[in-house]
Amino acid sequence: MKKIEPFKHPNDAISILDNGGRFYNILTRADDGIISKAELGKVGGLFNDQQQMILFLELSLAQLDKTQKAEVLSKLDENLKETYLKYKPQEFLPSQVQSTGIKSANTIITGIPKLTESKNDFNGFIMVPIMTGSVTTFTMIPIMDRYDVYEIRDQESDITFLIAHIKGSQKLPENRVKIAGVLKELKDDKNQEIAEKLFLESVYYIDL
Repeated sequence: MKKIEPFKHPNDAISILDNGGRFYNILTRADDGIISKAELGKVGGLFNDQQQMILFLELSLAQLDKTQKAEVLSKLDENLKETYLKYKPQEFLPSQVQSTGIKSANTIITGIPKLTESKNDFNGFIMVPIMTGSVTTFTMIPIMDRYDVYEIRDQESDITFLIAHIKGSQKLPENRVKIAGVLKELKDDKNQEIAEKLFLESVYYIDL
């Protein structure tokens, strides 16, 4: 998971995001008042994952007010505007995600994370793909084999929700943060046919 430092002013966001073909892309122009996918991808270090691109953009603008954010978004080219509307994250408190969140959707959760360190304290299984030549099969593994798992707490209700990021990433601080990622299915048992729970596969966060 990567920590993002949000823009403090819309002019800073526009200046950095509208960096054109200055270094890398002859099809875009610097400071032309239009932000393209290529430019956003360059700033975020992303080139093929449009869903993550929009997560990066949304958290980068998280500390701007509505008017300032709208000013930046107005600079997106038509292609990027369509992508933004397609993948625009829903934002929840931890107590709201399980009942309201949508599987595979970009999601932002605000709360206080606490690392779950013992496999004995938590059971949960995820489906992972296995490639054999050109054939892809799936198997169920414990979520803690692949991820560091956190409970993120809703301060108002004290209800928690599970978030996870790939092992080896920097640990999250135990203070109030805004975390962006993609909602995925979690099963209580590897033989369970239909998942009834969700967790957030986290990608970015900002301190609050």
